[in-house]
Amino acid sequence: MTNKHNGRRYLKIGLIQQHNGKDIADNRRRLCDKVRKLAGEGAELVVLQELHDSVYFCQSENVDFCDLAVSIPGESTEIYSSLARECGIVLVTSLFERRAPGLYHNTAVVFDTDGTEAGRYRKMHIPDDPAYYEKFYFTPGDLGFEPIETSVGKLGVLVCWDQWYPEAARLMALAGAELLVYPTAIGWESSDTPEEKARQREAWITVQRGHAVANGLPLIAVNRVGHEPDETGHTGGIDFWGSSFVCGPQSELIFGPASTESETEAVVEVDMSRSEEVRRWWPFLRDRRIDAYGDLTLRFRN
Repeated sequence: MTNKHNGRRYLKIGLIQQHNGKDIADNRRRLCDKVRKLAGEGAELVVLQELHDSVYFCQSENVDFCDLAVSIPGESTEIYSSLARECGIVLVTSLFERRAPGLYHNTAVVFDTDGTEAGRYRKMHIPDDPAYYEKFYFTPGDLGFEPIETSVGKLGVLVCWDQWYPEAARLMALAGAELLVYPTAIGWESSDTPEEKARQREAWITVQRGHAVANGLPLIAVNRVGHEPDETGHTGGIDFWGSSFVCGPQSELIFGPASTESETEAVVEVDMSRSEEVRRWWPFLRDRRIDAYGDLTLRFRN
């Protein structure tokens, strides 16, 4: 249950920006220890980064990495379900889902305070770029843009590449999301110039803060951090740029951006009542010309 003070509703959100290695058991152990720490500091909702159990294996196309996929429900979900129940928190996880032989998704699973699965979201937008060969592994999601109802509110959970698409954030908002949540794995490829690296990071922060403004919603983005090598040697690997942040419905930064180099854990208090106020001042939903947006379903207008 979110805290209420002076008629306002506040939510304490924990975020974990972690550097991962090949040892899945160690990655999980460190995550679980950090979740317990944040819960002890008052976090009611904790958000983990994208594909938090393993290294970011999509730097190359290798069918052997499909062995990392897990069944839902299964061992992984039992670990995080038990953790949510133990800590009495809502927990947003990000897993490589094995739905059937040869059929996999990039799936966020949300657990409520009693350990039950509140819902899941399968990543809808799948990139296919150098060092991000996700189309090789992930089938696009088929659950739509539906907020997940939890004891702390309706969470508009999206995943990484989804964060570049205003349509995804808007559809979550129109379905009643109270908070936009983005587990993420994004970084710099070694050949990029310092100037290009700065432009990419700033664009990533800016576009998401724009989603917060356009929809009058608070937003949290949690990224992984640290260098992960490309074992094929075709690239110099990825330096995940961290920079996790929390912003309010006018894009005001409440926390971060966090370090580009170091692990970070934090508990951030968000005033959930501000969305109602901001939407009254800036009634974007009221003034949408829904009668004129039909062409948004087209790939491109010639």
